[in-house]
Amino acid sequence: MPAEYIPVLIYVVLAAGFLVALLFVAKLLRPHAPSTVKQEIYECGIPVESSARSRYSVRFYLIAILFVVFDVETIFLFPWAVRYKQLGWFGVAEVAVFLAILFVGYIWAYKKGALRWH
Repeated sequence: MPAEYIPVLIYVVLAAGFLVALLFVAKLLRPHAPSTVKQEIYECGIPVESSARSRYSVRFYLIAILFVVFDVETIFLFPWAVRYKQLGWFGVAEVAVFLAILFVGYIWAYKKGALRWH
């Protein structure tokens, strides 16, 4: 092992040791009085009605993915808007093609009924 890495190794060992020591001290000093009331699940004061492991409708995931896809549109439009003057008409054509493809996807999702929530 090269001698240049010894200070880095010492630093990593000291940092890890410090972390473990702090966790150990915190475990010794913290109050620990478990009870059934403290072990219960708390959701804004409302009693739990069912298990959190229940299945969600596929429609929920479809809406979430569509939201991400249409939200990414903004991410792609921002750099274009920043460099609008330098890109000129080529940039306008590129964004027009991008928005046309996005619009076709939006129409397809609408016709498939993916945007209806009920």
